[in-house]
Amino acid sequence: MKKIFTLFLFTAFFALNAQETANRFFYELTFKPKKDSVKVDKVMMILDITKDKSLYRDYTLVAQDSTLKIQVEQMQKAGVFKDLSKSITMPKFSEKIYKSYPDMKVQYVERISSGFTPLNIGYNDDTKFDWKITNEKAKIGTYNTQKATTEFGGRKWNAWFTSDIPFQDGPYKFHGLPGLIVKIEDEGKNYSWELKGNKKVPNYSETTYIETVSPGGSGGKVQEVSREKFNKTFTEYKKDPFASVRPMLKPEMMTQKMPGSETTIGDMVKQQEKMLKDFYGSNNNPIELTPVVTKTGK
Repeated sequence: MKKIFTLFLFTAFFALNAQETANRFFYELTFKPKKDSVKVDKVMMILDITKDKSLYRDYTLVAQDSTLKIQVEQMQKAGVFKDLSKSITMPKFSEKIYKSYPDMKVQYVERISSGFTPLNIGYNDDTKFDWKITNEKAKIGTYNTQKATTEFGGRKWNAWFTSDIPFQDGPYKFHGLPGLIVKIEDEGKNYSWELKGNKKVPNYSETTYIETVSPGGSGGKVQEVSREKFNKTFTEYKKDPFASVRPMLKPEMMTQKMPGSETTIGDMVKQQEKMLKDFYGSNNNPIELTPVVTKTGK
């Protein structure tokens, strides 16, 4: 009995410690989705920092996670298909960017389809930011900041960091200053991030509920490739997101109706294909302008 009780305490201890807490920083991103356009768009991005890494991504789907969980569970219980795309606010950006601590290895990840299975592909970016720290200081929100400049991705950037928050991190791939980046923007103001707040996230998980229940789960481990191969693969995917799925979609399958719905699989595929093409076609003004040529990878 004593051994069983000891085993219980041992298991409970590790279960409690497995419940990781993250520091979540909210960055409002103001950007120009189209080149040579005066129109700007806004979206909230998040930087989640844990003890050994950080994760940067669009907050849009994360913010809807609990609502989507309820809707999916109701669908599963009723056995009735519902087109969730009509009730979901789609994100503006699909990438995830991981930085490992303390070496600050940067990994850029996108999710694509390989047949009916989602696949995470990514590349490692070993960019070393050449920061020039100036004497200029400013109050941004509640933060006392200092200015630094750098060049990255074919653009010149102005950043303001605060040593009051001792994380040498920031939005997107930016890092390496002696404190958290509070604001950063390129000189042409194509992209501008500003820190709007932060909070603790108990029982933190990198994976959203929708990623968990979708076919293939969260997509499994990241398939690392060279940046050159990543650019080629992702460019082809954006042109035709259903290229790997289309050969599997037989005519008899396309006419089948979704459970409890008049919507056919064919209708759903057309809707999804249009949604993805519209999504990838909505921004032709990338953050990084400079193409990077690397050695042929995997």
